[in-house]
Amino acid sequence: MALIEEFIKKESSSGILLICSTILALVLSNTFLAPWYESLLHLSVEIRVGALHLDKSLYHWINEGLMAIFFLFIGLEVKKEILEGHLSSVKQIVLPGIAAIGGMIVPAAIYLAFNQNNPIAENGWAIPTATDIAFALGVLSLLGRRVPPSLKAFLMALAIFDDLGAIIIIALFYTSELSTLSIIVAISSLIILILLNVFDVSKKAAYFIVGTILWLSVLQSGVHATLSGVALAFTIPLNAKDEHKQTFSPLKEIEHSLHFWVVFFILPIFAFANAGVNLTDISFSQMSGSVPLGIMLGLFIGKQLGVLGFSFLAIKLRFATLPEGSNWLQLYGVSALTGIGFTMSLFIVSLAFEDDSVFQYTDKLAILIGSFASGVLGYVVLKMGRHG
Repeated sequence: MALIEEFIKKESSSGILLICSTILALVLSNTFLAPWYESLLHLSVEIRVGALHLDKSLYHWINEGLMAIFFLFIGLEVKKEILEGHLSSVKQIVLPGIAAIGGMIVPAAIYLAFNQNNPIAENGWAIPTATDIAFALGVLSLLGRRVPPSLKAFLMALAIFDDLGAIIIIALFYTSELSTLSIIVAISSLIILILLNVFDVSKKAAYFIVGTILWLSVLQSGVHATLSGVALAFTIPLNAKDEHKQTFSPLKEIEHSLHFWVVFFILPIFAFANAGVNLTDISFSQMSGSVPLGIMLGLFIGKQLGVLGFSFLAIKLRFATLPEGSNWLQLYGVSALTGIGFTMSLFIVSLAFEDDSVFQYTDKLAILIGSFASGVLGYVVLKMGRHG
């Protein structure tokens, strides 16, 4: 039991679980168990309550249900950091903010350079713009004291901006035809949530009840359901008073409660459902196609160029300074780690290419290769970095 508790407390644990889930998915999809794996993901799961009827595959419940909880968790972290954390002052946000912008623009530009004449492929431009904070921080934790705390804070803040960017991209570019009635219900739910916050309602159950209605309406609206998690998170108060007039933080309590389930349940299940690629059907020539090349180079080259390049400009133009106690080689190592797209990149693939097989799964394999290469490079550079 003590060993399990120690494993849970380690920052690298989430990354280890994600790797295990990915390996399991790859094994299942490349052996005689592949038909079982596919049938499991396409298993129909139905919920019917009166006139309300939801019938989706297990794969869609994971990507639109469990990931909505993940985005609720992300939204809570973002709000907390904005109000009292790494993003609470201008000085703290300048460098990671500028770096994050570069880390989105350059990978997207590289991807589009390879896919500018293919309208279907162009829809995947946001795939290499993401950073998987669980994996990136997991790699950092393996290095222990070799990495100064200021660089970890820089990476966390940068990842938060990355998540905000992903949320905006999904809202603006990855929505389907909209249902007017569902949008009206969703907007009404959001207004009620805002009013609960304005009138200092501290009962977490009230937010979750209205939040569930918000999720259901967004799910049916054509806007991606995960955005309801973010909207709910931003309405939950940071501080409130209970019936005994004692001050407590609904936001922090919910975030703390969700952390275990997100890290050790939701993300591994998501990786298991999305990382399965049948490697026997993929040739080298397919991997040299415009989509996989755009993703691999976007993650491995674009992210580090964008993050380091924009950071260099911000520091040289004196908008910001190097993180305390760090050097340029260490900053480059962290920039390389931002190329670990994994979870968010796989998620954007599921939005960009609704037909999983449109590029014979080379897009998913490209994410795995680009993320792995970025993680290895970042680790090696940071191990050398304290001498830079």
